Amino acid sequence: MPPAPSPTGAPPAVPRRRELFGFAAAGLLAYAVDTALFVALRGPGGLDPLTAKALAFVAGCSVAYAGNALGTYRHTRPSGLRPYAVFFAVNIAGAAVQLLCLAVSHYGLGLTSRRADIVSGAGVGMALATVLRFWGTRTWVFGHEGRVGSWTG
Repeated sequence: MPPAPSPTGAPPAVPRRRELFGFAAAGLLAYAVDTALFVALRGPGGLDPLTAKALAFVAGCSVAYAGNALGTYRHTRPSGLRPYAVFFAVNIAGAAVQLLCLAVSHYGLGLTSRRADIVSGAGVGMALATVLRFWGTRTWVFGHEGRVGSWTG
């Protein structure tokens, strides 16, 4: 029997933690696949950087979707191609957020050092993109009327 909500109506913290950890685990695995495949395709594979990154991005998105569909959000049972397409779109939006943070920092603010690029793109941009991806994934891909499981937010 699941724990009851608090007197304020807030759901228990355990399902939230499981969802966050599951999402993070799927994302970390996807990141590892994306990075390893990019390095392999760019180096020994001899592909140009954009083709290598595009293929690695699609593979990473596929791994993240599978991890979330089979793990984190397995109770929602999405079917068909639509959930994957929406998931892919949410991930493209996340990538755009990262690029926007980098562009604003590098070109708008004039912070052009490698360290500034890493902080803005891989630090700030990744953090904001992860929040967007989490929200988009739980709301549009695996949500039912904006709700996933018992945690509404």
